[in-house]
Amino acid sequence: MIFLTRIFMRIFLMNNGLIYGTAVLLLLVSSWLAYWLEPDTFGRPFHGFWWVMTTVTTTGYGDYYPHTIAGKCLGIFLYIFGIGLLSITITKVAGALFVYRHRKEEGKLKFTGKHHFVIVDWSKHAELATQQILQTDPKAEVVIIDTLEKTPIQHPRVHYIQGNPVKAEVLESANLAAARAVFIFANDVTENYTVVRDPSFIDGKTLLIATAIERNYSHVHTIVEIKDEQNLPNFQHVKIDEFILGHDTISQLAVRSAFHPGTSNILSQLLKHGQGEELHQLRTRPEWKTYRDAFVELLQEGATLIADGTQLSINRRLEEEIPAEASLFVICDEETYRRLRKIESATR
Repeated sequence: MIFLTRIFMRIFLMNNGLIYGTAVLLLLVSSWLAYWLEPDTFGRPFHGFWWVMTTVTTTGYGDYYPHTIAGKCLGIFLYIFGIGLLSITITKVAGALFVYRHRKEEGKLKFTGKHHFVIVDWSKHAELATQQILQTDPKAEVVIIDTLEKTPIQHPRVHYIQGNPVKAEVLESANLAAARAVFIFANDVTENYTVVRDPSFIDGKTLLIATAIERNYSHVHTIVEIKDEQNLPNFQHVKIDEFILGHDTISQLAVRSAFHPGTSNILSQLLKHGQGEELHQLRTRPEWKTYRDAFVELLQEGATLIADGTQLSINRRLEEEIPAEASLFVICDEETYRRLRKIESATR
């Protein structure tokens, strides 16, 4: 017994790959030997494999079993070594899965997917953005970068990377080069869980992260949240695609709702997925020469054209020609948008 214990302890300390390979080799060789020793009993090699598997897993259905001395000796060997080796293999697999899950929760694993969204610094705004992304696109994946000990959210399409987003290796772990967009949210909580009140310090940290990202990944669409609008000029040397002024937007929306009741409900409906009419983006069609052509045809198809990029003055530019690179925004329901996308794909 001590001899067997020492053998299994040595096997347990072996490399996982060697253990897996030995287990597979033992199963295959034993299956072939069972059939070779008693071809009349097992009929075909697969039946030998079936008997070996039911033996080492201690299931023992009894539909196949050896009748000769040699076959029974093989069975004894499997009782002693096969069951022990398979138990070690199962333990190793379970341990590897536990380590994988633990490392994933701690943000130690690299992300290898593509066309994902990267969110830098976890906050309430980041949480809302993550939920909105997951609801909007059922296939979208989100990668969160933060210094938290564990992932702030458990979801099969959310991957966590632990580390300082200023460091190149952290950004590489998030596979930022293949990302669809990156959000940098203003975070007023430090690594020591101290709340920072000065917006200049908060925006300074955001600027440092944005600089690190744009230096190596300028092709990725970047959205940055800033606390103080007066700090905008400090971001001029960095190529930021869009800025978010969260507190200003909320304040303005509150005032407009007071003067014009229902304003906040309209905006919420446009921003939330699955709430009726929503804001969608389209490309121009070859037959559209002017904004009027696009406006009239889209209206007949159930959509309202409201902007080209950041230009909201479509109603005053109806006679202007639409540039080839125009990015049109329309308001319509999800069914209409899917129909418009099919037409768009057919005209390319």
